[in-house]
Amino acid sequence: MRNKLRTAAWLRLLLILMALLPLAVMFLLPGGSLLAGVVWLWFILAVSFLLLASYLRRSRVAETVPEAESHLLYEADQPEPVREVMDVRMAMEQGGVRIFRGRLRESAAAAYQRLKQAFGAQTVPLLQQDQQMDAAIYLMPKPVEEAILERPVRPWLNWLLFGLTVLTTTWVGAAHQGVNLLQEPGRFVVGLPYSIGLLAILGVHEFGHFFAARRHGMKVTPPYFIPVPFALGTFGAFIKMRSPAEDRRSLFDVAVAGPLAGLVIAIPALLIGLQSSTVVGGGMHAAQSSGIATPVGSSILFGLLAKLSIDPALTGGEVLRLSPLAFAGWLGLFVTALNLLPIGQLDGGHIARSMFGSRAGRMISNIAMGLLVVWALFVPGLMVWAIIVYFIAGHATPPLNDLTPVSPGRMWLGLLAFIILALIIIPLP
Repeated sequence: MRNKLRTAAWLRLLLILMALLPLAVMFLLPGGSLLAGVVWLWFILAVSFLLLASYLRRSRVAETVPEAESHLLYEADQPEPVREVMDVRMAMEQGGVRIFRGRLRESAAAAYQRLKQAFGAQTVPLLQQDQQMDAAIYLMPKPVEEAILERPVRPWLNWLLFGLTVLTTTWVGAAHQGVNLLQEPGRFVVGLPYSIGLLAILGVHEFGHFFAARRHGMKVTPPYFIPVPFALGTFGAFIKMRSPAEDRRSLFDVAVAGPLAGLVIAIPALLIGLQSSTVVGGGMHAAQSSGIATPVGSSILFGLLAKLSIDPALTGGEVLRLSPLAFAGWLGLFVTALNLLPIGQLDGGHIARSMFGSRAGRMISNIAMGLLVVWALFVPGLMVWAIIVYFIAGHATPPLNDLTPVSPGRMWLGLLAFIILALIIIPLP
């Protein structure tokens, strides 16, 4: 089973890298033209789809392989603590995990606490929604849970990736200012505003997750940064959860902490950077401008911040040539929006699942993924990110107690998070 999961993970990674290869070609090949980029794009996508078809075919074959041997548990074999909290209608053991389905006799929160106290440290109880009955209780032996959810941590790898990301973002930041650090290494300072600004946003975002997880007693790794020597200089950062969330409340807190923490840095960075940015007009003037340029009306939030920082009289059709720090802040908004999409294991997917439950969360995730693909058909460059989201989002790991709802205060905070998403992705009228 572990070999199958590892093979699937490598296939997904390969497909992501192949989807991103056209960007590398356009940025790294000298004299690359738009036509060459388009040819490469369609070639790579064709190969990717062939690999995807092969992967899906293998998945269908794997589904026909019998699962771990299972057998029914009769009433005499069912633990008393389970029968105290549930009217058991079906009980079985599969692969060392005991599964009980039925209707709870008390609230999910009270039932989960009683199960935790009854089974001690050697068994992990999971309380989940069940499609056929009211609820399902899983009793997972601790060694099985650790083998599935925990992985060794290598701090040297975190520091190495961070150091490489500092180099690649500094390189890209200098390149945006017309400086080739291979020819003029002494001018590396030119790339630091972009590098420091972007890494501060990404780092604070991830440490928001980190400290929220630690506050709830969850095991979590330090951030992993992803360096690339082209495009933006990085594909962001992530942390790995080494233990599951105990309930939907803790899952919500960890998910929402990252985007909100990142915005605390991104918005001030954007406001400061916009003061040294330049208005280059619209139409032909914008097309002829050098550097990173974006319309004031590209999003409601960006437009409001531009009006606040530069001139309240700015219109949505005018274009700004962004300073390095402003570009880092703009990317901070983009990263926040990407993470807040209510899809799979993205922060927004965890938030939606925590707020509305697993069934509604999966439905919202599927709808949002479809809308993202449709949107990407009309926005240049967004399809690459849609492909990345599709292959990395996956299915979220459920909390141990997936039945107890979050508090009303968290429901309002989750609504605020999705309002922020709308303000970032909807253009300024």
